[in-house]
Amino acid sequence: YMTGCQKYLEKKSDLELIIPSSINDLQSLLDNYLQVNQRDPSSGEVCSDDYFISDADYSSLDEFNRNMYTWQKSGVFRNGIDNDWASCYTHIYRANIVIDQIDKVAREANDEESWKKTKGHAYFLRARSFLFAASIFSLAYDKNTSKSDPGIVLRLDADFNKKSIRSSVEITYKQIISDLMIASDLLPITSSHTTQPSKAAAYATLARTYLWMRNYDSCFKYSEKSLAINSAILNYNDLNSTSTFPFSNLRYTNPEDISNFLMVSLPTLTQSRAKIDSVLYRSYNINDLRRSIFFRQNTGTNSGTYAFKGSYFGSAALYDGITTAEVLLMRAECLARAGKVPNAMVDLNSLLSKRWRNASPFIPLTANNSSDALNIILIERRKELIMRNLRWMDIKRLNKEGFNIILRRKINGQDYTLLPNDKRYALPIPDDVIQMSGIQQNER
Repeated sequence: YMTGCQKYLEKKSDLELIIPSSINDLQSLLDNYLQVNQRDPSSGEVCSDDYFISDADYSSLDEFNRNMYTWQKSGVFRNGIDNDWASCYTHIYRANIVIDQIDKVAREANDEESWKKTKGHAYFLRARSFLFAASIFSLAYDKNTSKSDPGIVLRLDADFNKKSIRSSVEITYKQIISDLMIASDLLPITSSHTTQPSKAAAYATLARTYLWMRNYDSCFKYSEKSLAINSAILNYNDLNSTSTFPFSNLRYTNPEDISNFLMVSLPTLTQSRAKIDSVLYRSYNINDLRRSIFFRQNTGTNSGTYAFKGSYFGSAALYDGITTAEVLLMRAECLARAGKVPNAMVDLNSLLSKRWRNASPFIPLTANNSSDALNIILIERRKELIMRNLRWMDIKRLNKEGFNIILRRKINGQDYTLLPNDKRYALPIPDDVIQMSGIQQNER
């Protein structure tokens, strides 16, 4: 934290150009879209299994990206501010400035709603940054070991001189939930723009948090609360599937978009390098519009492979916000796990029917029992939420339940394997953070 924050401060960013003296000043720190909404960590996506890269593209990467792609024990992150630790904690620092100052600035009676929105925004930003940090630098939540498993550093104020201490995974997730509960109380039901959070976004992020904890009852509860506010699903028949980026006209107006964020673009994930897993691509039915809306066929030396073009940001930048479709899939999964198979399949089919080509009748999927429904929903979850920064945590949580997902790479004739529940599922904290703070490094 010290390294990221100190160098961040040296950049003389907007945080230092003003002395926050009003609610508007504080809100402006949170509304820096380029620095706040387009800087999500992406190492989890790099480490996941929805894509592969060629030997030639692997050779073109620097050692850090090569090491990340092959799950090496060290050398995954460069030092300084250009890594996922710094990305998370820069957001946390920004949020903490607002949280520290919000009760000190003058406000009039008619400022109450603005004050609540700004404070809620800060808690929301801190919570989702803690959540992403935990997804990268901690093992999956396991209620049997969470009290002893190392979590992340929980910076709860903006004083970067305070000593960094790693909390347990249990305390980490409790803090995330606490922050999101505060945010959900303060935020407006909906926001004027999805770059700012709302109650729907806070509830959806709570559902995501509980899903990653495998607390499916609470995940269902907050999925319900979010969908009660917004359950709109986009009909993909209304899109131009031949477009270079089919969602380009809906960058900020997509009815499914609850909270608009983007991943930091790492070279491994660029369109020219990342090729969609061929088995995954073939799993999309020919009448499933996602097949043509999400992917384009590569040419030349990459002929026979496919690139991803389905970012909800409508460009090569990878969207990893939260959508009504994700929330609907979370609710469907929880229903299936609870044995409510008909309801689970209704949720799933309500989504798939909007992804199906109009010219071909959609035949609803059916399941004979809870296990069948769960497997079908998890398959469709992967297909719907591809390249959304979610697969890494899905692998981690599902392997805790015995799904036995084994990750494999083959580069220049050499095989690389990541077995279920391997210690490497918690990526190494950057070396300079360890050196300056003295916190415990992850076991590798």
